[in-house]
Amino acid sequence: MASTTPTVSVILPTYNRAHLLPTAIESVLNQTYRDLELIVVDDGSKDSTEEVIRTITDERLRYIRYEPNQGANHARNVGIQAARGPFIAFQDSDDDWFPDKLEKNMKLFEMVGPEVGVVYSGYWKHMGNNQKMYIPFTWVKQRDGDVHHELMRGNFVTTQAAVVRKECFEKSGLWMEGLPAKQEWELFLRISKDYKFAYIDEPLLNSNFTETGISNTNTSVYRGMEMVLNKHYDEFKMFPALLAEHYIRLGIQFASVGEFAKGRTYLKKGAALNRGNLKYQGVALLSLFGETIFNRMISAYQARDKEIDN
Repeated sequence: MASTTPTVSVILPTYNRAHLLPTAIESVLNQTYRDLELIVVDDGSKDSTEEVIRTITDERLRYIRYEPNQGANHARNVGIQAARGPFIAFQDSDDDWFPDKLEKNMKLFEMVGPEVGVVYSGYWKHMGNNQKMYIPFTWVKQRDGDVHHELMRGNFVTTQAAVVRKECFEKSGLWMEGLPAKQEWELFLRISKDYKFAYIDEPLLNSNFTETGISNTNTSVYRGMEMVLNKHYDEFKMFPALLAEHYIRLGIQFASVGEFAKGRTYLKKGAALNRGNLKYQGVALLSLFGETIFNRMISAYQARDKEIDN
C-alpha cells in the first residue's frame, strides 16, 4: 500500500495530452526512488486523459480533475495544496525523467542544510530534427548557493529539473497565475531571495520541445518577460545595467514581432539606463530609421542573444 505521507509529491499538470501522458507517468513511477506520490492535475482536458489515468493501477498515483481550463500554474498550485510530502517535484506531460533523477535529487538534499530550498540539475532540451542542447547555459556562472542575482540575469532552472521544499511555497508564495510565459523565472526569483539552491551537474531528464508548447509562442515569452520585470521592478531598478540589458532585449523582441513602437520605447529606456554602452546607444539610434531597416540589420544581434531567451 502506498504511504500516506510520502517524502516527495510529484505534480504533473496536463491539458489534452492523453497521447503523451503514459511516458511521462511511467518515468515518474519507475523511479529508483520509491517514496513518492504522483498527483496528476487534469486542467479541464477534453480528450481521453481520464481514461488513460484509469488504466494505471499504481497506488501512488492520484488524479485531480476540474473544469474549466485555468492554465498550468493554477494546476500546479492545486497540486501543491493537495500534496502530502515535504518535498515537491514537477513533471510535464511531454517530458521524461531519467530513472535515477529523484534518487540523486534527494541524496543531495540529505547532504545540505535547511537553507537549501531547491535542488536542480542539468537536462537535455530536445529541439527536433535530432538537435538537443545541454542546459544550464554557458553564461550561468553562479549555479549553487545564493543564485538570486544570477537568476536576475535570466532563468536557468527548469521546473522539471527541480525538487523544492514545500515550505518554500509557504514562505515565498505559490506559482503566479496569469503569466503567459516566464513562470519559472518569476517563481525562482522569489524563492532564491529566501533560500539557497544546490546544483547537480549532469542531465537527469529530457525536455521535449512541442509545437503547442508555450515556449513556441514568441509573443507570449516577451509579454511574460515584460510582466516579470514590472512585478519585480523595485529590485531590478537597483541594478541599472542589468535592467538596461533586459529592456534592450525586450525592445529588439517586440520590434521583431510587429510591435515596433513598443519595442522602440524599450530600446530608448535601455539606452538611457546605460549611456556608456555604445552598443545600446547604437541599437536605439538604429530604431529611428524605421521598422524595415531595423529588423533587417538586427538579426545578427538576435541570434547572439537567443540563448538566454529560449
